[in-house]
Amino acid sequence: MEYIHGGDIYTYTGMTDFSVNVGPFGPSMAVMEAARKAVAEIGNYPDSRCGKLREALEKDTGIPGKQFVFGNGAAELIYDVVRAVRPKKAVISVPTFAEYEQALQTEKCEILYHEKKEEEGFALGEDFLEFLRDDVDIVFLCSPDNPSGRSVPKGLLRKILRICEEKQIFMVLDECFLDFMENASEMTMIKEAAKSSYLMVIRAFTKMHAMPGLRSGYAVSRNESILEKMERCRQPWNVSIPAQAASLAALKEKKRVQTTREFITRERKWMEEGLAEIGVTFFPSEVNYILLKSDLDLFEKMKEYRILIRDCSNYRGLEKGFYRIAIRQRGDNHRLLEALYDIYSKSVKVEETEETDGEIDHDPGNDV
Repeated sequence: MEYIHGGDIYTYTGMTDFSVNVGPFGPSMAVMEAARKAVAEIGNYPDSRCGKLREALEKDTGIPGKQFVFGNGAAELIYDVVRAVRPKKAVISVPTFAEYEQALQTEKCEILYHEKKEEEGFALGEDFLEFLRDDVDIVFLCSPDNPSGRSVPKGLLRKILRICEEKQIFMVLDECFLDFMENASEMTMIKEAAKSSYLMVIRAFTKMHAMPGLRSGYAVSRNESILEKMERCRQPWNVSIPAQAASLAALKEKKRVQTTREFITRERKWMEEGLAEIGVTFFPSEVNYILLKSDLDLFEKMKEYRILIRDCSNYRGLEKGFYRIAIRQRGDNHRLLEALYDIYSKSVKVEETEETDGEIDHDPGNDV
């Protein structure tokens, strides 16, 4: 099976990985210690209800625990909600996370593709509303989106939700990268999901807390029928004991989340300034990764510098020449910019040489 995501360090060994967009500081000591201690309990089955995590999230958000459903990362929840809704027609806005389309294809669902515009930085616009037709069953949106790093204005999300409620379209909103935004608490739609039967918000501990190897995510909705169907169709014991323990520890990391968020904001601005100086085309982001465009094969060229970036040519709505880089710690980021500078400098020299050679080869006297 073809590997379509970032983070393939098993194929590309020994490289600095900019292809996966998780927190730049890795999992905290508290999260790792919680997971380590929980290993002593693996002789037992996990709590299939994720009881302690459910209680902690209820206390943390003020949302009733019965409105949460838990998954083996956000990806499992995406497949579970599709199996629960069993849609005949869906809308996704591309480019975006590939798993929405793959999950819908498992139900042989017809998919309408709304295409975001490159000249608008792949931001979602009002033209998306035209796709909310009476025969649509489900809509998938991602805010901030992947790979663009652009969020959807909350006013537009609320407008989309109102239309979905009127037309009985189930709206799934992926907020897995929201914690990296400066105004995350203002942008989230989690409270709206707790009040609406036509909205589900999906979150994960994977990205901010840098624990993709443990797989832990959750979704929130008021729609009890869909939540019950998701519980029935998911595999039992889907969130392991170490994953539940690590997630509980991650919920307490408020200060670390804020520190990471502030670092990302500063470092992203620094990196974008560096990219602009080098002459790399990029799309301004709001989170911990940046989408690039280049006529050069940056994926292959960066491998020569032992740096792995995300080739985005397999995203629907993009093509060859789009790449995504994550924001890591300063030393790694500096090394990436140095590599890009070297690559672009060599490219300019080659172009200048070719132009000069062309002038020397042409003898005006031969035209007489």
